[in-house]
Amino acid sequence: MENTEMTYEQRHAKEYEKVSLREQICYGLGDSACNVVYGLCSTLLTFFYTDYVGVNPLTVGMVFLITRVFDGVSDLIMGFITDRTKSKWGKARPWILWMSVPYAVTFVLLFLIPANASNMVQAIYIFVTYNLVNTIVYTALNLPYSTMASLITRDGQSRASTQAIRIFCGPGGKMVVTVATLPMVTMFGNDQRAWIITAVIFAVIALILLLICFFNIEERVVVEAAEKEKIPVGKSLKALFSNQYWAICLGLWGFMVMMSTVSGTIATYYCKYVLHNQDLYSLIYAAELIAQCVVVLIVPKLIPKFGKRNLTMYGIFLVIAAQIVWMTSPVSVTVAVVSAVLRGIGVAPLWACVFPMIADSAEFGQWKTHVRQDGMIFSAASVGSKIGGGLSSAGIGLLMTSVGYNGLLATQSEEVMKMIKLICMYGPIFFSVIIIVLCLLYKLDKIYPQVMADLAERDRQGIL
Repeated sequence: MENTEMTYEQRHAKEYEKVSLREQICYGLGDSACNVVYGLCSTLLTFFYTDYVGVNPLTVGMVFLITRVFDGVSDLIMGFITDRTKSKWGKARPWILWMSVPYAVTFVLLFLIPANASNMVQAIYIFVTYNLVNTIVYTALNLPYSTMASLITRDGQSRASTQAIRIFCGPGGKMVVTVATLPMVTMFGNDQRAWIITAVIFAVIALILLLICFFNIEERVVVEAAEKEKIPVGKSLKALFSNQYWAICLGLWGFMVMMSTVSGTIATYYCKYVLHNQDLYSLIYAAELIAQCVVVLIVPKLIPKFGKRNLTMYGIFLVIAAQIVWMTSPVSVTVAVVSAVLRGIGVAPLWACVFPMIADSAEFGQWKTHVRQDGMIFSAASVGSKIGGGLSSAGIGLLMTSVGYNGLLATQSEEVMKMIKLICMYGPIFFSVIIIVLCLLYKLDKIYPQVMADLAERDRQGIL
C-alpha cells in the first residue's frame, strides 16, 4: 500500500510561507488605525483636557494612571481569551473585525466631556470613557492584532519585514493624527466642538483601515500539540514568569512607551510656552516620525548582520546624542527639528525590533517550558506599555501641578517654564539609559537558531 502520510515539512510549509508585500501593508494599516487612539492619548489628549476643557493636569494624570492598572489586568484576561478563541478566521484575527465599530464609536466619546460640569463630574467622565476606550475596546482590538505578529508566519525574515512595515504604518498613522489634529482643530473653530469633529473624521478613517486589515491578512501558525492541550492558568503564569526574555521585552516596551509619551506630551507645552507657537509641534513631531518611519524600513535588512539587540542599543545612544544637541540651543526651532530627526532615527530600531523580539520570546518560552502561549506573551508584555504610559502621564501631571501649572492662563510662571524644559530635555535621556541596560541583558539573538531547530524537531514528534 502506498504511504500517503504527509511529512512534517508538507504539513507545516504554510506556517513558514513568506508574507506577500500586499498582506504586510494591509497588516500594517491595522496599526495605523490603532495609532489613532494611541497617538492622541499619548500626546494631545492631556493637552485637550487641560487647555480646552480646563481640567487640572494632576486629575488627568491620576485618572490615566489608575486606568492603566485596570488596563494591565484586562491585558492578561484578553491574553487568555485570545489563546482560547476558536473561529474560522483563527484565534486572533477575528477580534480585529469584532472590535472595529466599538473602537470608532468609543474614541469619539473621549471628546464629548461636559465642559461646564464640576471637576468631579469631569473626572468621572474621563475615568469612565478612558477606561471604556483603553481598558476594554482597545485592549480587545490591539492585543489580538499584536498577537498576529507570531501567527502570521514562522519565517524569521518575513516576520521581521512584516513588523517593520507595521512599525512604519503605525507611527505613520500616529504622525497623521498628531500633526494634523491641531491645524484641523484651528480650522474647525479652535474649541471643543472642533476637537469632536476632528475625532469623528479620524474614527471613520480608522474603521475603514481596520476592515482593510481584517479582510486581507491570514493566520498561518497552528501548533498542533498546543491545540490538543488545554493549559491551566497556573501553569501558564508559571511558564510566563520563568521566561526571562519576555520580562526584558516587557521592560523594553514599557520604557519605550514612557519615553514616547513624555516626549510627545511635553513637546506640546514646550512649543506653546517656550517657543511661543503651539503649531510648531506639528513640524517638530512630523520631523521625528518621518525620520523614524524611513529608518524602520531599513532595519530588517540590518538585523541579519547586527542583530535586534545591537541595533536597538546603537539607536538609543543616538537618542541621547539628539537630546544633547537640543540642549545646545533650547529655543532654536532649527535645532529642535534637527534633534527631532536624530531622535526619530535613533528610536526607529527599537520600534522595529521590539515586536519581533516579543515574538521570539514566545518561541523561547515554548522551548524552555513546553508551553505555547502567544496571546499571553503579548498581552502580558503589553502590561508594561500600559503601565508605562500611565506612569509617565501621571508623572507629567504631578510635576506640572507641583509648580502651579494652569492651562487656562495665557502665561506661565518661571517655575513652570523650568519644569517644562527639564522634562523635555532630560526625560528621554533617563529612559534611554534604562533601555540600554535592558538590552545588555538580552542574549536571545545568539541562541535563537538552535531554539527554532529544537522546536521543529519536537513538533515533528508531536510534543511541545
